[in-house]
Amino acid sequence: MAKAPAKTVTVEQYASPIRRPKDQRATLIGLKLNKIGRRSTLPDNPSTRGMIAKVAHMVRIVEE
Repeated sequence: MAKAPAKTVTVEQYASPIRRPKDQRATLIGLKLNKIGRRSTLPDNPSTRGMIAKVAHMVRIVEE
């Protein structure tokens, strides 16, 4: 039996982490983002969605 393809979500950073709390900066690094304009494709699971929600004011979900 073939496995269903894993769902992914692509996020892009559009705001700077300057003057933000350290935990939000660490969350961006955990999402593999650290510069404005960078995109990262990650597995779509509850932990990733929680990280995105924590820094929602700095990232956007990209529809491809």
